[in-house]
Amino acid sequence: MVQKLDYLPQTPSQTAGPYVHIGLLPAVAGIENAPYAPVGQTIFDETAKGERITVTGSVIDGGGMTLRDVLIETWQADSEGRYPGQPGADPGVHGFGRCAVEPEAGLFRFDTIRPGPVALTGGRGAPPHITFWIVARGINTGLHTRMYFPEDDLSGDPLLARIEHRERIATLVAEKTDGGYRFDIRLQGPGETVFFDI
Repeated sequence: MVQKLDYLPQTPSQTAGPYVHIGLLPAVAGIENAPYAPVGQTIFDETAKGERITVTGSVIDGGGMTLRDVLIETWQADSEGRYPGQPGADPGVHGFGRCAVEPEAGLFRFDTIRPGPVALTGGRGAPPHITFWIVARGINTGLHTRMYFPEDDLSGDPLLARIEHRERIATLVAEKTDGGYRFDIRLQGPGETVFFDI
């Protein structure tokens, strides 16, 4: 006979803790020779077309402190604006990246290909961008945001058109640096990054 379990309370939610690194980036958690291969370590291979860039940054809390236990994933198109699996997509661009911030300075770094504009339905398009997903201790649900490039025209992006406070769009635009781009993500407070409920 099957026991009814309707009397058991729901398990309380937990914040992302060290298990995120254990399961997703075992080497960062000090686990050598994990029985599974971590994904997202390389976003492209040597056959990829397009401009090679480096994206660095930090995740900063509401008190201005740099977080040092953050895991970040990225998703992006290739240099022609196509995602892996789409017809004509560059097989050398995997599109997905994953890294932990460097524990001493709290910096993340992605070596990638500068994405192209993405075609959308109805003849519209989105300017080049990289999607970020952030988890860390104290964040109950992963946060989604985007990074745009300062040299691109953002006026036609349908997602940005939905942001009511237009001045906050600036929180999604990276800063051009000598080595690529800098994109700091602010969780709260002045200059809080726009996050999307997707």
